[in-house]
Amino acid sequence: MDSGIPPSNRQKLQSWLRYYEDLGIRAFYRDRAPHQDSTDERVTGTQQKEAAAVAAAKAQPSAQFRAVPKLHLMGRGPSLFEAAERVEGDSLERICGELAGCTRCKLHRRRTNIVFGVGNAHAELVFVGEGPGHDEDVQGIPFVGRAGQLLTQMINAMGLSREDVYIANVVKCRPPENRTPEKDEVATCLPFLLRQLTNINPKVIVCLGSVAAQALLNTNKSISHFRGQWLDFRGAKLMATYHPAYLLRNPHAKPEVWADLKKVMAFLGLTAPKGKRA
Repeated sequence: MDSGIPPSNRQKLQSWLRYYEDLGIRAFYRDRAPHQDSTDERVTGTQQKEAAAVAAAKAQPSAQFRAVPKLHLMGRGPSLFEAAERVEGDSLERICGELAGCTRCKLHRRRTNIVFGVGNAHAELVFVGEGPGHDEDVQGIPFVGRAGQLLTQMINAMGLSREDVYIANVVKCRPPENRTPEKDEVATCLPFLLRQLTNINPKVIVCLGSVAAQALLNTNKSISHFRGQWLDFRGAKLMATYHPAYLLRNPHAKPEVWADLKKVMAFLGLTAPKGKRA
């Protein structure tokens, strides 16, 4: 029976459902779509069946659930992060292993390496970028190209090394021609990034560029709306700033980024080495 869900949306939906199932969340329900007429007998019948399924799920956890267009966790269930924190035995190694040979989205077709993340697994500071570029795809390490070299300089200017922090991207495979990751690609990779952050449990997350900030904050607003502002994010502080690649094209923006990084340093109690500046 045709679910009426476009293939691209169905793939994204199934990816999220698999993730929630891994977390032990199995009961879902949907609201009636706004355009549906309440007098439509087919819709009414479907809703009655769904109501019965929800009631049964409350009495006894179901082994399977049906993919539906609009999902809501039942009642006041755990948030995404709270649920992820309860994954028994979860670790960066386990997450990386689950990504091995990943074919969950179309980005796998042209990749050389999955770019998982690198750095201190217990870092207080995590940098999250957009996605791998050519050099990262070849080496399997995030931020090793020109933008990565600038990020390293920024980290050093804060009195830190790359080994002191953790660096990751929203998507783990290089988008063709370094294009911006598409929504379905972000949605496929985001659960893995969230689990990474949950396991690292940093004090501060610095989002490098709009894609990272929009993904973690679940917003379509441009980075100019919240750049340089402290935002709360699941017990951590989040600071969005410009991507190093943007700074390579727009060096006049470097003072703004340095101002953002100084806020991070002040929060973490860091002092920049004399004469150092990003």
